[in-house]
Amino acid sequence: MSQTASRTDDDVETGAPQSSVKPNGLELIYEPIRTEMESVELMLRRELSNEVPFVDELLKHSWLLGGKRIRPAFLLLCGASCGTIGQSHRQIAAALEMIHTATLIHDDILDEALTRRHRATANSTWGNKTSVLLGDYLFTHSFHIASLAESCEALRMLAVASNRVCEGEMRQNAWQGKFDLTEADYLLMITEKTAELCGVSCRLGAFLSGASQEQADNYESYGRGLGVAFQVIDDVLDLVGKPNQVGKTLGTDLVNQKPTLPVIHCLQNMDPTLQEEFKLILADPSSNCDTLMPFLDKTDSIAYARSVAENHAKEAIEFAESLPTNPAATSLRGLAEFVLRRSH
Repeated sequence: MSQTASRTDDDVETGAPQSSVKPNGLELIYEPIRTEMESVELMLRRELSNEVPFVDELLKHSWLLGGKRIRPAFLLLCGASCGTIGQSHRQIAAALEMIHTATLIHDDILDEALTRRHRATANSTWGNKTSVLLGDYLFTHSFHIASLAESCEALRMLAVASNRVCEGEMRQNAWQGKFDLTEADYLLMITEKTAELCGVSCRLGAFLSGASQEQADNYESYGRGLGVAFQVIDDVLDLVGKPNQVGKTLGTDLVNQKPTLPVIHCLQNMDPTLQEEFKLILADPSSNCDTLMPFLDKTDSIAYARSVAENHAKEAIEFAESLPTNPAATSLRGLAEFVLRRSH
């Protein structure tokens, strides 16, 4: 990751994942919940271990996938901004991160990705069968951890959100190669597959702190908006990012025929005489991102996609600014601004 601080000797000695060392910007944003985030990390490290050596190796791999821990941070910051943080927040935060990691492992299988956060993917190391089981293990174990919070409503929210993520993935697979989707279709898909967990993270944080229904709705909208912005930028980086910065296999959207906003916008706004040529390039397995760029440049589609992400993030910033002033609320604004600045 381009902005990641170098590892310290302590990081090496404790076996902390390199990607869990936060960039300086995130260190400041996470400061109001630093102790709680450390507790969540310890919980994950404890739960992602096993007495069977091979299973333990797989679980350690999933722990090392830990990146920015944005979903736990969403939950904890939202909870702290409107109330106090308790053990239930930490347990649900750890469960959310396990669910997210499970979706990444399954995504890598579907995309045949070779790297994730500068590491070999589970599927490229142990094969698809083992990787499917690892993802399943994380899904099921996440609900065990969540049950410790003793909140049926929180469990219900997690279950519904997990179902919607799967719906979004199935919708994306059904739309494989359908680059003539509308922008509304695309936004619906990423709201389910990416923004759902971000939204429920924020809702759960507020709910566990005793927020009203209306407050919880507003927090959820904040998270969903940032989730949409995050995914749109992720799709942009799959086309124009640098592998050594992004830390994962790039160009997989094109290889796997996934409709993304830059391509959808380009197809809808290009000269009609070029559309057939563009579609042939999209359908050609040997095409790469460089082949698409002249078309995307003509319609300014990369800039357009970034503007869509910016609009969603700005709405989230406005919500954060409306909250009573406290360190956690300030960090919620900072997190929204970070999403816009991210280059990886």
